[in-house]
Amino acid sequence: MFGVLLVAAAPLALSVFALLDAARRPAWAWSLAERPQAMWMAMILLGTFLSVLGVGLSLWYLLKVRPVISAAENGVIPPPRSESRPIDP
Repeated sequence: MFGVLLVAAAPLALSVFALLDAARRPAWAWSLAERPQAMWMAMILLGTFLSVLGVGLSLWYLLKVRPVISAAENGVIPPPRSESRPIDP
């Protein structure tokens, strides 16, 4: 019974952790990383109520967006998003 409860609570815990992490990051770090804080927080919050979508959004935030925000918070300026991808002629 405890295992079932743990498996059922894991998506909620992941989404709440991602939401709290996004909320605690300063707005200037989000701006420096060219990421919209309000949009990510809203998507994670909405995803909390939609289990599978919430896990996907939370994982995307934690694995792809959070490192960029964290680096900006630590003084590493990321390249502009428009220049980070090569343009094919």
